[in-house]
Amino acid sequence: MNRLIGFWFFLTWAGAFSVLAQDVKQPKEVSVSLGNNINLDLVLIPAGKFTMGSPKSEKKREDNESQHEVVLSKSFYLGKYEVTQEQWQAVMGKNPSEVKGPKLPVTEVSWLDCQDFIKILNEKSCDKGLGGFRLPTEAEWEYACRAGTTTTYSFGIGASIHQVNYNRSETKPVGSFKPNAFGLYDMHGNVWEWCNDWFEYYPEGQVTDPMGSKSGTHRILRGGAFNLSAMFVRSAIRNVNTPTKRLDTIGFRLAKS
Repeated sequence: MNRLIGFWFFLTWAGAFSVLAQDVKQPKEVSVSLGNNINLDLVLIPAGKFTMGSPKSEKKREDNESQHEVVLSKSFYLGKYEVTQEQWQAVMGKNPSEVKGPKLPVTEVSWLDCQDFIKILNEKSCDKGLGGFRLPTEAEWEYACRAGTTTTYSFGIGASIHQVNYNRSETKPVGSFKPNAFGLYDMHGNVWEWCNDWFEYYPEGQVTDPMGSKSGTHRILRGGAFNLSAMFVRSAIRNVNTPTKRLDTIGFRLAKS
């Protein structure tokens, strides 16, 4: 853990503090320095209401995607990119990914590994007035992915390899494709992203700030991965795995309260 010596932070702010839910073109960003010119960039996601899940008419939908209204009463920050290998290395002092590349998303990290990363990050940042880093809830993730859209993907009803890293043999450097309307990159494809929630079937009515089940056996993954077909990178697609599972198709992005 010697790489943590000299670990420090600063913030840069862009935009006004008041961000309307419908104003998705000028998000406020936060940049957290990990040293050595390595930054964590997060985007402010405004509070709002959306329809979570997929309509019955959506092609290739799963039966665990039933639509329901969700209210997110508070704004939050979400990583502009998936956490990279160089960011993980800066915090943890090692890189678990089998295929190496500083700008590639970190992979081979379990849900529990992510909690260790977050714990160290928060410990090192709390005395700087930061802290609050965490995994996003599943509802936060889909809300941020959709960025005001109701279509199969955040960019429309169909996907192509020019928009998403899917149907390929490897990950791509984060930010290789255009962002969504919130300014978030790679919300579709590249790697599955851990969410905080235990898996459960969706409720039937409207919910506010859902946190998922209080217990379970499998944690939620969202977004799809590079080696899958288009149906598995839809905005509504859900996946699960045990909290100890490590795969070359699994990574994560940070949220911050």
